[in-house]
Amino acid sequence: MNTKTPSKIVPVKKPKINVITLGCSKNTYDSEVLMGQLRGNSMDVVHEANKMGKDDIVVINTCGFIDNAKQESIDTILQYSQLKEEGKVGKVIVTGCLSERYKPELEAEITNVDAFFGTNDLNNLLHALGANYKHELIGERLLTTPSHFAYFKIAEGCNRPCSFCAIPLMRGKHVSRDMQELVNEAKILAAGGTKELILIAQDLTYYGLDIYGKRNLDELLRRLSDVNGIEWIRLQYAYPSGFPMEILDAMNERENICKYLDMPLQHITDNMLKSMRRGITKQKTIDIVNQIRDKVPGIAMRTTLICGYPGETEQDFEEMMDWVEETRFDRLGCFTYSHEEKTHAHSLVDDVPDEIKQERVDAIMELQQGISYDINQEKVGKTYKVLVDRKEGAFFIGRTEFDSPEVDNEVLIDASTGYAANGSFVKVKIDRAEDFDLYGQIVK
Repeated sequence: MNTKTPSKIVPVKKPKINVITLGCSKNTYDSEVLMGQLRGNSMDVVHEANKMGKDDIVVINTCGFIDNAKQESIDTILQYSQLKEEGKVGKVIVTGCLSERYKPELEAEITNVDAFFGTNDLNNLLHALGANYKHELIGERLLTTPSHFAYFKIAEGCNRPCSFCAIPLMRGKHVSRDMQELVNEAKILAAGGTKELILIAQDLTYYGLDIYGKRNLDELLRRLSDVNGIEWIRLQYAYPSGFPMEILDAMNERENICKYLDMPLQHITDNMLKSMRRGITKQKTIDIVNQIRDKVPGIAMRTTLICGYPGETEQDFEEMMDWVEETRFDRLGCFTYSHEEKTHAHSLVDDVPDEIKQERVDAIMELQQGISYDINQEKVGKTYKVLVDRKEGAFFIGRTEFDSPEVDNEVLIDASTGYAANGSFVKVKIDRAEDFDLYGQIVK
C-alpha cells in the first residue's frame, strides 16, 4: 500500500504579454488588432502595464516617422532591453515602423532584443509569441481607447509621392480594406458600446481606387452611417489633390457624419508645394478649402503645416503666415521639418537652422491661438451636443462634433450642474471660452 502523499501539481503560469504603443493612431489600431488576436488565442495580454514579472514578454510597437518619434522609440527599446538584462522581464520584441525601416541597423546595435518585425509581419509576430492568426477574429480588437470611441483604419500604406514623407517606405503602397469587412467591424464595435468611429488612413480620399476602380469613400461613409449605435463618424487625414467632393454630399445627408475634416496641407507657396511634390498649387489649395466650406456650412477644418522645409525662405514663411491668418482654420498643428533618409527631399540641403524652424512653428501656433480664441468666443451662449470622455476633478471633459480626441479642443462641463456618464452624449450650453477650451453647463 502506497502511503505517500501525492505531490501537489502547480499550474504553469503563462507569461503576460505587455504591448507598448508609440506613435500615431494607426499604430494604436495595429496594437489593438494584435491584442485581439492574442486574446483570441487565450493569451494573457495587457496594454502598457506598469507592473511586469520576470517571465513577461514586452512587445514594443514603434514609430519611425520623424526624429523625435524615432528617438522615443529607440529610448523605449533600450529601456526594456535594460530591464531584460536585469532579469526583470523575459523577452523583448520590437515591431512597427521603426523596425520596418531600420531592422538591420537595430539588430546590429541592440543585440539583446529577441526579435524584430515589420509593419506587415503580424502572422510571424503571432507565431513568435506562440499564437496563430485567426481569420475568424477579423474585425475584433482589444480597444486601448475608451470604449465609446475607436480609431477605424480603412486602408494601409500610401501612393502619394510627397518628398518629405517616409510612410511609403514603412507602410508600403495604398491597400484599401474590403467594404463589407469594414461594415462588419463597425457592427462589432457598436455592439461593444462604441459610438464614435474615427476614420484613419494615410490618405482617406484614395479609398477604393485599388479594389473598386474608383474613389469610394462616400459609399463607405453611407454604409457605416447605417450601422445601429454609431452616432458620430469622423474623417481624419484627407488629401487635397483629387479630393472627392461627393464625400461632402454624404456629410450633408447624414447627421451622424461629423462636420469635421482633417486635411493636412503642409504649406501654401507654389515653390514649396512643388518641391514637396504635393500635386497642387496655392490657388487650387485656396479653392478647395473655399469649396468645402461653401458646400458644408459650419464645417470644422483641421490642417497641419511644416516649417523649415529645405529652401523655405522668410518670404515663403510670411506668405504662409498671411494665408493662415486669412483662412482661419478651426484647428491647426505645425511641425518642424525632419530630414528623412531615403525620401526625395533628403537629396536637398537641409538649410533652415533648427532654431529658425522652431521660431516659425512658434509664430504659426501663436497666430492660431488667437484665431482659436476668436472662434471659441463666438460659441459662448450656444448649446452643443457633447460626447463625454472622462471626469477630472470638478469637471466632466467632453468634445463637440468639431473636435477629435487628443489633438483638438475640449469642453469642460461643471460637474455640479448635472451628471454625465463617460461615453454619454449631453447637451451643453457654453458660458465661457478660452484659447482651446470651452466651459459650459448641462442643459435638458
